[in-house]
Amino acid sequence: MNKFLRQILPFLSLLLIVLALSILAPERFLTLDNQLNVLRRCSVNAILAVGMTAIIISGGIDLSVGAILAVAGMAGAWTIIQCGGNSSSMWLGTLSGICAGTLCGMLNGGLITSLKLPPFIVTLGTMSIYRGIAYVLNDGQPYNVPFYKFLGSGELLHVPVSVLIAGALTLIASLTLRYTPLGRYTYAIGSNREAAYHAGINIRRNLLAIYTLSGLLAGVAAMIQTSRTVSAQPTAGIGLELDIIAAVVIGGASLSGGRGSILGTVIGTLLISYLRNGCTLLGITTNVQLIVIGAIIISAVAVDQVARDKRSEGS
Repeated sequence: MNKFLRQILPFLSLLLIVLALSILAPERFLTLDNQLNVLRRCSVNAILAVGMTAIIISGGIDLSVGAILAVAGMAGAWTIIQCGGNSSSMWLGTLSGICAGTLCGMLNGGLITSLKLPPFIVTLGTMSIYRGIAYVLNDGQPYNVPFYKFLGSGELLHVPVSVLIAGALTLIASLTLRYTPLGRYTYAIGSNREAAYHAGINIRRNLLAIYTLSGLLAGVAAMIQTSRTVSAQPTAGIGLELDIIAAVVIGGASLSGGRGSILGTVIGTLLISYLRNGCTLLGITTNVQLIVIGAIIISAVAVDQVARDKRSEGS
């Protein structure tokens, strides 16, 4: 497949979905409220997908991202409640949730680099651990924080705060991957780990940084999610890793590592968000949505495999 066509395929798919929904349900899909709702929902996934992008580019995977979302949200809400629920406690709770997510990501990276285990196995195990902690924190019950609304429903200049945060983090991540040593090392490690090692790149330190930063982003997303629902749910994020990994892969990242971009991930996230929104507007059940998302993942990976096979044949 032509490289240029492969790069613009996600964007063309997004345009096709938007066009189809504009025709099938214009009176509901094209409203400002619906567009803002899509962007609010998309903001959490976009922040999580940014962290996943770096991990997948490095040749790894993180199956625990949904569980990190849950435990970070529970930790943040617990802090807010324990500190009295006033304005200062909101900031402390937000910081607590972000720190909890960062620690979870650091643990993932530490186990992967120290034990030299595949990221799939490590994060499969920590997914269960983090989810269990989320349930244990309040005996499986949610924490209600009715006054914690700003991050989830607040607006600045009529733009949702969550969208502004997602946009800022996306821009920072894009610049980091493109212009910093960490970004260059991330691509190098994913392309050829042995060559990166012989080039003098500290693989352990960089992988630890990648997973830690991904955990930090999950903590931010968790607090936005908690603010949007004014409660922290131990069941939050169950199955969310499917959408996050799908968004990154649909956006052009390779599961074998070494290729991907933040812009592509954003397009992939929007594509899935609009697809789910459209299915809801058209009365299509969530069960069918799962089938569609799974089929898209397989198609995206198949396109990547065909492209890699052709490059191998040409070399």
